[in-house]
Amino acid sequence: MGLYPEIEPYDHGMLDVGDDNRVYWETCGNPQGKPALVLHGGPGSRASPGLRRYFDPAAYRIVLLDQRGAGRSRPRAGAHDTDMSVNTTAHLMADLERLRTHLGIGRWLVWGVSWGSVLGLRYAQTHPGVVTELVLTGVATGSNAEVALLTRGLGHIFPEAHERFLAELPADQRDGNLAAAYNRLLESADPAVRERAARAWTDWETATIPAPPGSVARFRDPEFRLGFARTVTHYWGNDHFLGDGNDEGVVLRDAHRLKGVPGTLVQGSLDFGNLLGIVWRLHHAWPDSELVVVDEAGHDAGTAGDEALIAATDKYARGDTGG
Repeated sequence: MGLYPEIEPYDHGMLDVGDDNRVYWETCGNPQGKPALVLHGGPGSRASPGLRRYFDPAAYRIVLLDQRGAGRSRPRAGAHDTDMSVNTTAHLMADLERLRTHLGIGRWLVWGVSWGSVLGLRYAQTHPGVVTELVLTGVATGSNAEVALLTRGLGHIFPEAHERFLAELPADQRDGNLAAAYNRLLESADPAVRERAARAWTDWETATIPAPPGSVARFRDPEFRLGFARTVTHYWGNDHFLGDGNDEGVVLRDAHRLKGVPGTLVQGSLDFGNLLGIVWRLHHAWPDSELVVVDEAGHDAGTAGDEALIAATDKYARGDTGG
C-alpha cells in the first residue's frame, strides 16, 4: 500500500480571518466525501501537495490550509513588519473554526504532523464535538520540556552543532529558553542579524532532525528560512501560547478531554521526542487512541509510517473506529 496518486484542488481561496490576515485554503478529493482537515508542521511550514496523498480521494473531502504567516497565507511571517502578536495558538484555532464554518462543514477528521499534532490535539480538547477522529504523526504536545530537549538537551548528542548554535547568541543569553533568545535576534531591526539567526536556527534543526531532502532544501530559500525560524521561535519561546507554563504541558494534562475521540498515533521509534516518553504517556492517558511505533524511523516515520497513516485514514473512511 503506497501513497494515493497526486491530485489537484477542486477549490481554493484566501479566507479573511481578521487582524489583517488572510489564510490560504484548498479542498481536494470528493466534495461529498468525509471531511478531513490537514495541519502542517513547523509552526511556520506550509501545506505541501504531498499531504493530500494520505487520503483516498474518492472517500474524503480533504481540506488543507497554510497557517497564519506561513506558505501562501498573508502577510508572511518573514516580513519584519508582520505583527506576530496576532499569531498564537488561540488565533490558529479560531481560524480553523472560521474555515470550517466557511466551508459548511459540521465535523471533520483532523490529521496533523509534528506541530500540527499539537494544534490538532488542543483543538480537539477545546472544541468538543467538532473532531470526529485524530490521525497524528511525529507526535508532540508543545510542553516546555520538549522545547528544552530539542534546543538544549540534544546538545549532548550533537555537541559540535550545538556549540555553533549557541555561538550565534550573545554570551549572556545562552542560559534559559534558547528559543526565546533566538526570537529576540529574529525580531532585531537589523536584517543581517535576522538572517544570521535564521540560518543558525535552521542549521541546528537540520543537524538534529533527519528529514527527507525536500524538507532540508526548503531552508535554502532565505524568505522561507526567515519566516520559519521566526514563527518556530515565537511559539517555542512563549510556551506555544498554551497558557500553562510548566514542563508537563497542558495538552498532556488535558488528555482526558479526548475521551470518545478515536485516534491513531504513528511514531518513529528513533524520534528524539520519545526521549521524554511523551507519545506513550499520551497514548495511555487517551484510551480511545492506538499507537503504531515504526522501528528504526525518526521524526519522519518513512515508508512504513506512510502505510500506517493511510491504513488509519482508510479505516476511518469506512467508519471503523475500533482499536
